[in-house]
Amino acid sequence: MSITLKPLREQVIVITGASSGIGLATARMAVDAGAKVVLVARNEEALVEIERELKSGDNVLYVVADVGEREDLERVARETMARFGGFDTWINNAGTSIWGRFDQVSDEDSRRVMQTNFWGTHYGSAIAVEHLRNKGGALINIGSVESVAALPFHASYSASKHAIKAMTDVLRLELEKSGTPISVTLVRPASTDTQFMDHSKNIMPSAPIFPPPVYAPEVVAQAILHAAEHPQRDVYIGNAKLMSRLAENAPRLTDWVRRSFIYDWLQSGKPDSNREGALHAADPTVDGHASGRYPGHVAQSSLYTRASQHPIATTAAVALGALALFSLVGRKRH
Repeated sequence: MSITLKPLREQVIVITGASSGIGLATARMAVDAGAKVVLVARNEEALVEIERELKSGDNVLYVVADVGEREDLERVARETMARFGGFDTWINNAGTSIWGRFDQVSDEDSRRVMQTNFWGTHYGSAIAVEHLRNKGGALINIGSVESVAALPFHASYSASKHAIKAMTDVLRLELEKSGTPISVTLVRPASTDTQFMDHSKNIMPSAPIFPPPVYAPEVVAQAILHAAEHPQRDVYIGNAKLMSRLAENAPRLTDWVRRSFIYDWLQSGKPDSNREGALHAADPTVDGHASGRYPGHVAQSSLYTRASQHPIATTAAVALGALALFSLVGRKRH
């Protein structure tokens, strides 16, 4: 089945979790490319400011919604239909988290993570498929390197991303079998410099910190928007594929790495000034920015991601490089 997607400038794109981080970076790039964008988040104050910042007139619509409530997302679809007549790409990006040892995290907090991350993606996917079934388009779900390679202190978050991967894989298969013209993509970022840690609830003794390498949110946004124009199954950001393959093929080695290095690395040793985060309610103090406050190096590109999205150009570049090298060696020998 061949699926053709519109260029960004002709699309209406719905983005959940658009008030900060990857969602905000994606919205900015989509507007710059000429797309009409629907911003979805719980924080109305941040959405109003972002709409003003984008300066796109009638091309941007914001809708205040909690993705964990199906009725809220159905309202997003209705308001999008009323303003733009429909949508072409739906991006399930909204997510939340809690950091803490499994036996110390409450059922209530774990349930909230699953409600936002898994059920929010489930509801959004169902609504998007119903709308796109006949006209075609793209559904893009944001997974994680933790969709396969779980992190210590992150049981509920890792579980939600495992669940999103499974649901996305099944949905894709069923749509392909029925010949439905919807591209279904799972994007799997590695550590990303956003407000993720500020949004997360934390019950560890110190503030959590991502293990390197860490990538800028714009790296993920570029990959998302590429998938909105070019059908792809999975998109890995940075070292996410390496870590995923390691977890799948060498689980005991992966356990040793997580136990010996990552377990301690995740605990920064620094105080956490916002322990409640935005797990149960929007927090205006940490929204409105794409980038976070990661103290180390933040990669502004991913060679692997670019190569996987442009395989022909990458192969040609490698071939040309090899020819140039052979030519140089030949001249030196001569």
